[in-house]
Amino acid sequence: MAERHAEDLRSYLLLGAFALLCAAALLAWWTNARRLPENVGRTLSAQEQAEVLERNSPLARYAHLSPNATFPRQARIDKITIHHMAGDISLERLGEVFADPARRASSNYAIDVEGNVALYVEERDRAWTSSSPENDHRAVTIEVANDERGGDWHVSDASYAALIELCVDICRRNGMEALVWTGDATGSLTIHSLFRQDTECPGPYLTEKMPEIAAEVTRRLQAAST
Repeated sequence: MAERHAEDLRSYLLLGAFALLCAAALLAWWTNARRLPENVGRTLSAQEQAEVLERNSPLARYAHLSPNATFPRQARIDKITIHHMAGDISLERLGEVFADPARRASSNYAIDVEGNVALYVEERDRAWTSSSPENDHRAVTIEVANDERGGDWHVSDASYAALIELCVDICRRNGMEALVWTGDATGSLTIHSLFRQDTECPGPYLTEKMPEIAAEVTRRLQAAST
């Protein structure tokens, strides 16, 4: 009886040791997966800003990299997803918001009411923007400031012009020959409300502009290739 008890005890100890090894391996994997680049979540020096912006859109003039991202993204870029800020927020303030890990939100780029562009998550990484990891792994996401709060959530002419230019630049650098709006998640141009039913983001004004945005971006891409 004592021998049987000792054998059972050894089995339990072996199982316990195996469980601990599995837990340790899982913890190591999770820690490695969440290891953040050293330049995220803090103010960058002028040199660091220049290095980061050089790897991304030349239209961006400011960078404050968010920890709320997946490093790196897990799919090739073949989409652009447009959002609105639901307000007029400065690019610096939005950087502070996205720098808070508790917010669990970010975007690759944002455009203010004057048409200035900022970077918050490098294109090589997936921003947490659209309530759809599948979409965000494939998309460069853009937040656009509103010059009207509520109503149609209008955006300024300067913001709209910068949005077109940024979309063209993203497409060119990522080998996208056209931008296609289908009104559903299959298009290469998507919006937040396609993935979350309780939001109207990016608001009626920009939503109605999606066919026009896709057509103008595609026209400029094709004109540049001829």
